[in-house]
Amino acid sequence: MTIATLPVVVDIGRSLREGFFMFWETLWPLILGFGLSGVVQAFVSHESMQRKLGNHRPAAVARASLYGMVSSSCSYAASAMSKSLFVKGADFVSANVFMFASTNLVIELGIVLIVLMGWQFAASEFIGGIIMIVLFTMLGSLWLRGRLVVQARERLSAVDGHDHQHGPTENTALQQEPWRKKLQSKSGWADAATYTMADLTMLRKELAIGYTVAGFLAVMVPVHFWNTVFLHGHGFWTSFENVIVGPFIAIISFVCSIGNVPLAAALWKGGISFGGVISFIFADLIAIPLLLIYRRYYGGRLTLRMLALFWAVMATAGLITEGIFQIVGLVPTTRPTQIAPSHLSWNYTTFLNIVFLALFGLLYWAYRNREKLGGGGGYALDPVCGMQVEKANAPASAVRDGQRIYFCSDRCRMRFEAKPTRLAADRRDSDREAHLDASVPDSLGHGYTGPVSDEYGRTVHTDPVCSMEVDPEHAAAQRRHDEVIYYFCSIGCADKFDVGPDRYVVGDAGGSRSQAHE
Repeated sequence: MTIATLPVVVDIGRSLREGFFMFWETLWPLILGFGLSGVVQAFVSHESMQRKLGNHRPAAVARASLYGMVSSSCSYAASAMSKSLFVKGADFVSANVFMFASTNLVIELGIVLIVLMGWQFAASEFIGGIIMIVLFTMLGSLWLRGRLVVQARERLSAVDGHDHQHGPTENTALQQEPWRKKLQSKSGWADAATYTMADLTMLRKELAIGYTVAGFLAVMVPVHFWNTVFLHGHGFWTSFENVIVGPFIAIISFVCSIGNVPLAAALWKGGISFGGVISFIFADLIAIPLLLIYRRYYGGRLTLRMLALFWAVMATAGLITEGIFQIVGLVPTTRPTQIAPSHLSWNYTTFLNIVFLALFGLLYWAYRNREKLGGGGGYALDPVCGMQVEKANAPASAVRDGQRIYFCSDRCRMRFEAKPTRLAADRRDSDREAHLDASVPDSLGHGYTGPVSDEYGRTVHTDPVCSMEVDPEHAAAQRRHDEVIYYFCSIGCADKFDVGPDRYVVGDAGGSRSQAHE
């Protein structure tokens, strides 16, 4: 290694260390935020989120905002859910308000902002978010309407109707129960743990990129560069320029959701204005990958209108929020010399991290044993990103080897269709691990019940291990036992059946066992 390259290696090491300590400072808030988000998603009915959004009057906008707040999502999932609401009859403006709220007015974002940047930024995020929604509602009713919106709905309805024509039509009994009763059920908490783990899995790349890039920005980008990008010392015009540049950085950074908070901390250290930070955080919904998704959903012309309006309301909301906080004297007057500590120490952060890592372990155990606890009914895990989705409300689905697979968004479905073999194998491996860990109490009705006709007139059999309906022509495996052929949804179920088949053959299965056939 030459002397010239040594400083670069040192700077890379310092950048990675800075990114790690940013992560360490926000570890317990991340666990807390994602845990609370999982609880809300498990115990608040998604059906209630899709009612009464047929216009953009104040009551409908308020409902869309509330439903978004309790349906915390990554940017990709939020855009897919917004699209689904629009297809099912929601007003286009209200559907987008839901998307704004589900990525900005959420618990985990506020907690991480408090720890990493200060309570003023968390407060400004929620206040600014409300301002942004009000601005968007007023301007969207003028700008996002007419023939382009009608054509987008017709196109999406045609595609979505074809895709979901064989989808599920009802929820499980647990999903229909009041949330107070759900709180008393082990299965409800298992579903909450699964939501938590699924959300972390879904956002792991954004988080990793966000902390890594923020570390490099904090260490390797010189102060004079930020002084060039962001105006200083020009009063109102400084704030005006900064709130416009903030979303541009978000567009080209490719970092969505909560992963842009570390970047915001680095930009604040570098000199961006208070309002510029807010507009940057809001702008995770116009990163380039999402703009491409909007184009696929709604068409190029409507996407350009959305981009212009989103950018305008995000920048304006940041500017107004900064003005409000300046008037009441809440804009921080100092900037950090470093974003995170340079070494580990036995302080309150370390102790909280240990406590919440233990809680995380408990959540992970509940996730891994969700079937033992009775969870998972009516849900599926997206095989691409790992997000848990309700089958009845999945934004996208596809059929592979005779089985319907559910996705959190069209983006994940497209990725699956591009590489279905590898991702389907990953899904089967996941199913195998889950089923091999699960117990099968007879009281739940597990066991072979013979051939039956499903709602579409097809002959299906019940997997004796997990009770899933299986089309014999597309079964993952089959086994012969006591002159009866059993069909399985996955290799994992078949392997478990091989270990102890008598455990899964409940008596005579009500006299309905099918005789072996060729």
